[in-house]
Amino acid sequence: MRAGYVAIVGRPNVGKSTLLNRLVGQKISITSHRPQTTRHRITGILTTSDAQFVFVDTPGFQTKHSSALNRAMNRSVKRSLEAVDAVVFVIEALHFDRRDEIVLDLLPEDRPVILVINKIDRVEDKSLLLPFMEKVSKRFSFSSVVPVSAEKGIQVEALSKAVEPFLPEGEAIFGEDEITERSERFLASELVREKLFRLLGEEIPYSTAVEIESFELEGEMRRIRALILVDKPNQKAIVIGKKGEKLKAIASRARIDMEKLFGGKVFLEIWVKVKSGWGDDERLIKSLGYEEG
Repeated sequence: MRAGYVAIVGRPNVGKSTLLNRLVGQKISITSHRPQTTRHRITGILTTSDAQFVFVDTPGFQTKHSSALNRAMNRSVKRSLEAVDAVVFVIEALHFDRRDEIVLDLLPEDRPVILVINKIDRVEDKSLLLPFMEKVSKRFSFSSVVPVSAEKGIQVEALSKAVEPFLPEGEAIFGEDEITERSERFLASELVREKLFRLLGEEIPYSTAVEIESFELEGEMRRIRALILVDKPNQKAIVIGKKGEKLKAIASRARIDMEKLFGGKVFLEIWVKVKSGWGDDERLIKSLGYEEG
């Protein structure tokens, strides 16, 4: 038996969270088509007959902004790289720029790093892939290179096989039925935040945070009260929407996903509150868990 931790790193919007969910076979990390959706260090556990992989999905490394939130996210990436047995470095097929180079400079040289070239399904001329792989491979001593499509599930099993030999020999770290070490309370907050990214305008989701004020288990039902923090009064109006329709849609979709993930009924209440400058409030950032990892 082999068991160990594997960090999934890369610049924003290369598909790290989609890859984690595909590897685990369950929606653990939230996704959207917008960059910087993931803010926390999130673990996904895959247990096979021969190995247990504890994948660590990290936020995309921030290079454009330096708020307290973004600094905390970058610290999370660096800490994750210090405490794993192997690293999966994800880039987008046929795209490699300065943002990828910055993450590349963070990669440890004393642990195996597997290069994952994601979104190969979007490349029409597949003959371009091999030269691209060879070009990027010259920039770092990668242990292996695996082209995948996390969205379509192409070559994902080959990736886990490539990682497995680098896991230390030893007993499983978690139970074989566990899929994450994150609490249901945390997962609930993330599912609400995902709906903000999917249902609101371009900039609004980046100015929001979600705090679970209460999480009570009543038999098989979970009673959850969530608070959405926004930076400005006009953002509150946008989140609520005309006659409350936008907030109702956010709550409804989040509740459906929670019930699928938790396997039981969920009663969800969501409120919106203005908290100016929350993204630079070090104490609040810490209370929301951004110092973890």
